[in-house]
Amino acid sequence: MTTLSASAAVTVPSVLVVLPAPPGRGVPPETVIAGLPLLRRIVLAAMRAGFERILVHPRACPEARLLEGTSAAVLDGHPVTAALERLVLLPVNVLPQARWLRLLREMPLERETLALDHSMVAAVESAVGGELLRSAGEGCAPHDLVASLSRRLAHVAQTEDPAGRFALEGAGGAKAAEDWLLRSLIKDTEGFMSRHVERRVSLALTRRLVSTRITPNVMTLVSLAMGLGGAPFFLSVNPLLQVAGSLLFLTHSVLDGCDGELARLKFLESRVGARLDFWSDNLVHVAVFTCMAVGWSMATGAHWPLVLGMLAVAGTALSAVLVSQQSGVASASGTRLAEAVANRDFIYLVILLACFGKAHWFLIPVALGTPIFMMLVRWGAGRRRAS
Repeated sequence: MTTLSASAAVTVPSVLVVLPAPPGRGVPPETVIAGLPLLRRIVLAAMRAGFERILVHPRACPEARLLEGTSAAVLDGHPVTAALERLVLLPVNVLPQARWLRLLREMPLERETLALDHSMVAAVESAVGGELLRSAGEGCAPHDLVASLSRRLAHVAQTEDPAGRFALEGAGGAKAAEDWLLRSLIKDTEGFMSRHVERRVSLALTRRLVSTRITPNVMTLVSLAMGLGGAPFFLSVNPLLQVAGSLLFLTHSVLDGCDGELARLKFLESRVGARLDFWSDNLVHVAVFTCMAVGWSMATGAHWPLVLGMLAVAGTALSAVLVSQQSGVASASGTRLAEAVANRDFIYLVILLACFGKAHWFLIPVALGTPIFMMLVRWGAGRRRAS
């Protein structure tokens, strides 16, 4: 069994060929999964993975509109091919993650060696690719191509990555594929409550929103409005008002998950969207911590809570600036540690304290914790530079 790895990227042209599903298996290519037709979702994932060419067998593309606005073309039987290329064959009943396709495109693979997945996805770097493509376009049974490759090539290696693709089979295949896609949006670094409470709610909302025209940036702005709307409730030490504010704060966190989920499902990720999401999230934190400090100061008639608030706000702002500057530089381990420190589970502590009218006590760990967060980010960036 071969483990997919991109440690040595290929330099030859890469071609993805989408083939019809094996007889009696799969669902129609136009089946909508999480807001996009299956074939279109495959093509967009391949574009995101960086394939130079994407070719679709005529029997895998029942409607031309499925390819509109993409770089994919219908296989015509006489494609122009390089002498040597990385060829990936993918049945249209297999829904891939973009990262998995990128690994198939870039993984080290000896010439004339076939990498084969049990879902009949095949990758090969060979000069016979052009001949195989012509055979496919001229009517050669698509499901026989992999068998033909297995006979002609000297070496066959098995590859497996269950998290990288999902094979649709039977009447319930579309629903199961959608469930698989949604589960893949959960990050390993998320806290316990975020994973088991907030994500369940946000994924349920995203499942319903993904077929609408609502964009990720719209969800970011709605999330921002919820968070800013909850901040003034912390000016009071009344438990009911603080609980109301903390629940709006939690709603902000849930909706803040929806924008990223929509962006990834619809292939709408962008730098502008990521920055809007990042800075709106930090703006909400600054507003909440400021109102906590002012409310605490008014309740006690003292100024020292304002000092704690200033430390919390300054630490949050400086951490945000540092993270934005180090984006793409910090090492993976450093980033995971930083994300673990910054996970959203702290909101439940705010809710608990709010039940007693003491939500402002949360400023104490924030004022002490943000310097630790900044050190973790800097440490991660230092490890990356040293490596």
